[in-house]
Amino acid sequence: MRLWSLHPKYLDAKGLVALWRETLLAQAVLAGKTRGYRHHPQLARFQANPAPSKRVANYLRAVHDEATARGYRFDVGRIGRGGRLDSIAVTEGQLDYEWAHLRGKLAVRDPQRLAALASVARPEPHPAFHVVPGPVAEWEIV
Repeated sequence: MRLWSLHPKYLDAKGLVALWRETLLAQAVLAGKTRGYRHHPQLARFQANPAPSKRVANYLRAVHDEATARGYRFDVGRIGRGGRLDSIAVTEGQLDYEWAHLRGKLAVRDPQRLAALASVARPEPHPAFHVVPGPVAEWEIV
């Protein structure tokens, strides 16, 4: 499971579809609808904040918005109830780590997309997050 801190606009088609599916799984986990993945490190930042189910729903809405902008038809009805919440902090180190990780994936999976992103010096975070100084997150498996 990879719940990217990066804005979903940077993902290739496979990455965006995988993010949608994995976040739907995360939503089910946080809602107590499945027994697996309850202690997955990617869920820590949602669980560490108030209203984790609403937070993951808000995260999914941004993924849905990106998919819709690309002409994909993800089922918005699968998104739980969100709400107005403050964004979650993500460190610069985490964002940098994920940016390098994504570029590595794109080098293999979609070199054209990687080339199109070459001018991006500092990627934007997913709309559910705001950037703060700091290293790679403790929950990240490096």
